[in-house]
Amino acid sequence: MSGTTEDTPYAATRAPQPAGEGTRAVHAGLPESEPYAPPMPGPVLTSHFHLPGDPADAPYTYGRDGNPTWTALERAIGELEAPGEDVEVLAFSSGMAAISAVLLSRVHPGDTVVLPDDGYNLLGPLGEQLTAQGAHVRRVPTHGPELLAAVEGAALVWLETPSNPGLDVCDLREVVEAAHRAGALVAVDNTLATPLGQRPLELGADYSVASGTKALNGHGDVLLGYVACRGGELAAPVRRWRKLVGAVPGPMEAWLAHRSLATLHLRVARQQENALALARELHDWPEVSVVRYPGLPEDPSHEVAARQMRRYGCVVSFTLPDLGFAERLLGAARIVESATSFGGVRTTAERRGRWGGDDVPDGFVRLSAGVEDAADLIADLRQARDSAREG
Repeated sequence: MSGTTEDTPYAATRAPQPAGEGTRAVHAGLPESEPYAPPMPGPVLTSHFHLPGDPADAPYTYGRDGNPTWTALERAIGELEAPGEDVEVLAFSSGMAAISAVLLSRVHPGDTVVLPDDGYNLLGPLGEQLTAQGAHVRRVPTHGPELLAAVEGAALVWLETPSNPGLDVCDLREVVEAAHRAGALVAVDNTLATPLGQRPLELGADYSVASGTKALNGHGDVLLGYVACRGGELAAPVRRWRKLVGAVPGPMEAWLAHRSLATLHLRVARQQENALALARELHDWPEVSVVRYPGLPEDPSHEVAARQMRRYGCVVSFTLPDLGFAERLLGAARIVESATSFGGVRTTAERRGRWGGDDVPDGFVRLSAGVEDAADLIADLRQARDSAREG
């Protein structure tokens, strides 16, 4: 897996099989235990390595090509994305670097690519870049018959499920099967679900891509991304793109993200509990016209999500009457912080329309549930709502 040999000091041992997801998360990517050695080696801070002989025989050559700290993280992610299976994982300097690596290395002039029109807002500019390079871009909703129809003649189908920020869900198995029959590859942005909530490779996707900046790291102190896939043939063009562009993670960032994996199962479980509690609370507010969370039984995506997701994520979206009400509520919150991004231990929220790239109402709010006490979060939102009502 991912740029090392099995006899290096950083070769990992998998947790005993079968193992629960918590056990895997705690032990993923760690080396064999040795007397008096740290359980997790520190970051390898170097730009080059001692390199005698033929570089082809070397596990590490230069800092742009590989680093033992990346290797440990990539192994760990592979053990979460596809437990017990042989996968290739490539770490990147950010989620957008990972997304761009797949799209720009796999879509060529004349190819057709399918992108969601309700996904992450930088997919729009990225689609424009692909068009400028001679590709044909089809933008379709995450949920609906247009997606299945759009796969015909495509070289790559890019899925984002649940979508960000609207939280629509598509049937991954159904879309993957249709895309593969049509000869298309399938990549899934799994950022919101995390590999503990959904495993796209198990559901047939060719690539699972995510921003490690979000829940994977979870502490709001790292920019990171990754691509997971099966087999060197799928990984090779993505790896080449990473090298040519130099979109590589720093060793410290990779180490911090690996460190954070040990609590991933605890964090995503608590975040889901809080997200569901907040979604239920918001569902009863007269000021909220729409609340979306795949874990809500009333949510239009719940049935499909329940078939393919183990957990429903930390993000809740809801629509308030207008821009002013939303801004007053967010400004009055004391625990819920006004910030972009999601997946962190602290609860954050923002009026998503302020960025201008999402087709959402002015009062649309994306909230990311953290790991605080749900009762405190509900109380904070209630007092913020009361303040917003007063104007």
